[in-house]
Order: sequence, then structure tokens, then C-alpha cells
Amino acid sequence: MNNFIIATAGHVDHGKSSLVKALTGTDPDRLPEEKARGMTIDLGFAELNLDGLHIGIVDVPGHDAFVRNMIAGVGSIDLALFVVAADDGWMPQTEEHLQILSYLGVDHAVFALTKIDIGDAKKIEEEIRAQLRDTVFESSPIVPISVRTGAGLEDLKRTLTAEVSKVEPPRDIGKPRLFVDRAFKLRGIGTVVTGTLTGGTLRPGENVLVQPGNATARIRSLQSHGVDVDLVQPGMRTAINLPELEIGADIERGHVVTIPSFETSGALGVVLEKSPRSGEHALKNRAQAYLHHGTTRVRAKVVFVNTDAIRRGERAIAQLRLDSSVVAFLGDRFVLRDPSEQFTIAGGVVLDPDGSRDSELLRERAAAPDEVDLCLRTEVEQRGAVAISTLLRQSSFSAQEVRAAVQRSGVASPNDLAVHPTKWKSMRERAAALIDAAHRDSPDRSGLELRELRTALRDAPSELVDAVIADLCDHDFVRARSTIARRSHRSALPVEMEPIAEELRGKLSKDPFDPPARKQIAADARTRDVLRFLIVQGEAIEIGPDAILSREAFAEMKTALVAFLQKHGDATVSQLRQELKSSRRIIVPMLEFLDAQKLTRRVGDKRRLA
Repeated sequence: MNNFIIATAGHVDHGKSSLVKALTGTDPDRLPEEKARGMTIDLGFAELNLDGLHIGIVDVPGHDAFVRNMIAGVGSIDLALFVVAADDGWMPQTEEHLQILSYLGVDHAVFALTKIDIGDAKKIEEEIRAQLRDTVFESSPIVPISVRTGAGLEDLKRTLTAEVSKVEPPRDIGKPRLFVDRAFKLRGIGTVVTGTLTGGTLRPGENVLVQPGNATARIRSLQSHGVDVDLVQPGMRTAINLPELEIGADIERGHVVTIPSFETSGALGVVLEKSPRSGEHALKNRAQAYLHHGTTRVRAKVVFVNTDAIRRGERAIAQLRLDSSVVAFLGDRFVLRDPSEQFTIAGGVVLDPDGSRDSELLRERAAAPDEVDLCLRTEVEQRGAVAISTLLRQSSFSAQEVRAAVQRSGVASPNDLAVHPTKWKSMRERAAALIDAAHRDSPDRSGLELRELRTALRDAPSELVDAVIADLCDHDFVRARSTIARRSHRSALPVEMEPIAEELRGKLSKDPFDPPARKQIAADARTRDVLRFLIVQGEAIEIGPDAILSREAFAEMKTALVAFLQKHGDATVSQLRQELKSSRRIIVPMLEFLDAQKLTRRVGDKRRLA
């Protein structure tokens, strides 16, 4: 069964709550003060099943003093049920609610013309139709009803069924978020929070993260409309039991229950627009406002990128700098209200949840924030290289959609990275040039040290450098220990350094089992370079920091040691030193070297063959 959410909208006293009760049998006004005043103050909830459609209804307050509560209820809805009374007509809160819903991207609505038994239904219906002209709701159905007499209620149910059936079911993109609209404690149960689940599924036993605040918790149980369930899906009214969390300290209305991979942001890159129906006051650069996002409400400063202000009917790129962090996705819609909270001033779409002020990126995305190919291309262009596993993670696109877009885009994708083609080509050429320069400047070296290569490319993400190195080694380059070189490179000493090499060979061969210490035979930089070359080429064996043997001497010592141990079973360092006529300075590192090769092993103060 598909799950959908409907929210009421309209002016105070136009009969929203009475209509919800007539449709569902549930009175959404749950607070004693609401009963006493006959007015909806906070959000109310009910359930409606129509011809295989499971619908959660959110009843919102219509009084202008409670618009902040109204916005908290309409952030994740599929259809708006506007209520306009025939004895009153189109009123200020009807208009403000229409603008709010338009800002939030709601494009399906049904208009219930209530109180037709006491008002001029025909006249008000014409008025509603005139008010809807040139709006997204221009063709929405208008259904005359009377809750008192029951007239039109069945027509309204049929109309709701037809209109909800036109709505795309809420998508499961593997990214669950529940914006908390109620938080309370139940005796013997603990903390319970409710909201409309979007973007993914949740199950009992799963670990979740509550933002802002990074509070972690485990779901003990789940309910939907009072019924225990083992799975909640997008579009379901959901109650989550999180007993270890404290209301206020850990969780409250405005917080988001999500999964640990999503992070908060203190700034958002956005496109802002002022409705052509809004007031004449301009929204100026650096203005203060309240951001309403999901059920979250936070103070924000508006910083325009390329303009000083926007007026009604205009839009512009901006950055919102927030007093506290939010969990936002690319494509999320929001509303701005003035600091006094008396009127709605603008709405918009999140273009970059990381708060970028890159005007080109934001400008391109503003044209189509719901197009995955465009968003992917601009993300890779801005960041150069992005792990595909995290690419557009905080967006309304699934991981499968992102990977498919990577395949279509033609971006390089080595080692699970999405890399802009120009960036990839440039990085590969830079790395190859650095290696070639090392071959040219130091032909005696086997290659460029990887540490040096990474240092030279430190302006690029380490993941990209790793991918470049791997790709080079898949083609014309080879990695040997800690160096990288062209496959065609052959180390060679410059002619002028050959005499030094000959001198070193002589020193190592004069007393092969007890040659001079490293610092004695290579006292200056040039000699040290030549010695390193001989070691890399295998002509000399470095058995310890200060102990170097010629290749021939190492092989002979190894053979002699093995023969002695085969004959005697074990031997002390002193016995082996005497047998080979060596010194402790050489024999100890030699044995440790053979230990590391698993040829010998130490037992007490003796060595045996391993």
C-alpha cells in the first residue's frame, strides 16, 4: 500500500479540524487549550484510508499567531487540503498558507468550500478560482461541503482519492529522515517522537542519529497511527520509541532523526525567491530572518551573492548563515519569515548543503536542482575529485541514480572516485612529469620516492593522488618498495661517479665478513648517494643501519651460517662470530636479518634454523 500525507491549510475558524473529524472520525484537536478555545493551536493528526490509499492527515492551525506551527506540519506533504468557508471567503491566512505551500513545492491541492449551508457558495467559489489564477493550483478541484449537514463529504472523499492517485508515491532513496514534530514521554515507555518519515525506511533495533547534537540512540519500537509495526516507509506518520534520550537535552521538535552518515551544516547555498503575491517590502542583503526547514526553525542571515536585494517576483542566489546547524539536502525546500514572525518573506531551494558561495555552481543548479546529471557535474567541477560512495550523499538522489549519472557523465572514476576529466588529465600529467624529472636529475635512483611525490601533489586530495599512482602503475610505470618509476627506466650512475662506486666495492671486499662501518665508507653526500645506488641495485646488502655487506659476502656468510647450524643444531652469537671470523657489529644484525627472513630463530641466547 502506498502512503501519502495530506495537510490542511486555510484561515482560522474555516472548519479545518471539523472537516478532518468528519472525514476520519478522529478529532485532531488534542490539547485542553484547543478544546477550551475552540481553535487549533498545534498540529493534529488523523488517519484516512481511501480505496487502497493510506493517508495520514496533518491538521494545522489557521491563526496568524501559529504560522510557525503550521509550517512545521507541511514540510513533507503530498497534497494540500485548503479549507475556505463560504461565509467568509478568501482571507489573509488562506493567502499566506498558499504562498508557504508554493514555496515548499507542493503542487497538488483540493479546495474544500465549507459552510455552504450558511454562505454564498457560488460567489465564494468564483472568488477562490480568481485567487488561484496564475498559481500552481489554478486547476485544482473545488468541492462544496457542509460538515454540519454532511453535504458533499462523499464528493470530497472521491476527489481526494482521485487527486492523491495522481501524486507520485514518496520515494525510498535509502536516506531516511524524520523531522520531529512532537516529543513526549510515556510512563513505562520513555521518550517517543513523531514525524513524517521521508527518503528511506526504519526498523526496530536500528541505530539512529539525532541532529543537531549528535545524540545516538537505538530504536526500541515503531508505531504508525497507534499500531506497532516492524517497518516504516516513506510517507508514513511515524512514532519512534527512543527511551535513552531526554526531551530537551537530546531531542525536541525541530530535531531530525536520521542515519549516522548525514552531517549538519551552519550555512546553506540557496536560491531565494519572493512570490509575485508577496508584500512590497524588499528582502535586503544581510537581512535577518527565520529559516523554516522541515520542522526546524532557526535564525539566519541572508547574504546575497550578486545582488543587494530581491523584490516580489524576483529570485537570486544567496548564502544563509545559520545560528545553529541543520541537516539539509540538496533540493530541500524552505521558507523564510521575518524576525518578528508576523509575515512570510520568501522561500527557496537548497543548492549546496555545505554552504558554498560559488556563484557559478549555484547559478547552474538553480536552473534544475532536481536533475542528477547537472548536480553531479557541478559537484565534481567544484571539488575536483569526490568519492562516489559520498558523492551527492546529502541530496534527493539515490546511490543507484548517482552511480548511473557517473556512468553517463564521462567523468573519470578510478578507485571509486568521480574526477573531473580536466582535473584527472592534469594530475596524471603532473605526476608523470615529476617522475620523469627525478629520472633526469638523478639517474642513479631507481625512481621517485612516493613520499616526495605525495608532497609535491599535496594540493590535491589524498584519495586522488592514490588513484593517480594506481592508474600510472596500470600503464607505463612500476612501483618498487617506496619508489615509482617508468617501466623503461634503468638506474645508472653518471660516469663521474663510477670511481666512487669502484672505491666502495673495494672497501666492502677487502674484509668481506667484517667491512668498515657505513659512516666510515660513506662519509660525504656523494658517496652516500652512490652507496644507496649499490644497495638499490642489489650489489650491496643493508643488514643494519650501520652494517653493509657486498652481495657476494652476504651470500657466503648466509651459506656458512646455515651449514654450521645444520651441523651443530644451535649456536651462540660468539660461536658464530668465531666461526665466520667476523665481529659482533656485523654478526648480530646479520642474524637479526635472517631471523626476519624466517631462516633462523632465536631461542634464549642461541640461534637455530627456523
